Amino acid sequence: MATKTPKKSSKSGSKTKLSASDAMRSAVEPSLHQQSGGAKSHETQRYGEIVPMPHGLEVKAATQSVAILNQALADTITLRDMYKKHHWQVVGPTFDQLHLLFDKHYEAQSAIVDLIAERIQVLGGISLAMAADIAEETRIPRPPRGREPAAVQISRLVDAHTMIIKFARANAEKAQDAGDSGTNDLLVSDVLRANELQVWFLSEHLVAASPL
Repeated sequence: MATKTPKKSSKSGSKTKLSASDAMRSAVEPSLHQQSGGAKSHETQRYGEIVPMPHGLEVKAATQSVAILNQALADTITLRDMYKKHHWQVVGPTFDQLHLLFDKHYEAQSAIVDLIAERIQVLGGISLAMAADIAEETRIPRPPRGREPAAVQISRLVDAHTMIIKFARANAEKAQDAGDSGTNDLLVSDVLRANELQVWFLSEHLVAASPL
């Protein structure tokens, strides 16, 4: 009598295929809801800490520049958002002109925000980002939620620009004295000059109309 060869269990084969399928899926499946220490997310670098980077600056100089730039960042983000608020809320006979001007200045300030934040990262720091943190750090007074006359809107913007201009001038020299020419250049070429130009445009709108 011939001996029958036992059939291989299809069940074990299914398990092998299932395991391989699970392994392939786990390789591409996002690992969601990652947290450490309870509800607080894991920070790989704390705010205020400086990671030494190959930029040739001493850590002390980089730390000073990061602090300066984060203050400039908080004020610039606040000014930027104030422009958008006034862009939406402006009314009156100069609506079209101011509506467009406010949005143009908003876009320019947005570009400056990105330059400042990236410079902070280049220096090995952590840039401010969230609205609550910006609100805590900015020196610019918070405007009311409601609508204000166009002249008041412009005056608020002028005051904010002037605050940033003075800060940029004073701290550009500090950065230069510490050997940080890059931060000095950013504060002068991008922050200072752009704000000087924009505050000029705004100030001209506050000049009383010449009598006929």
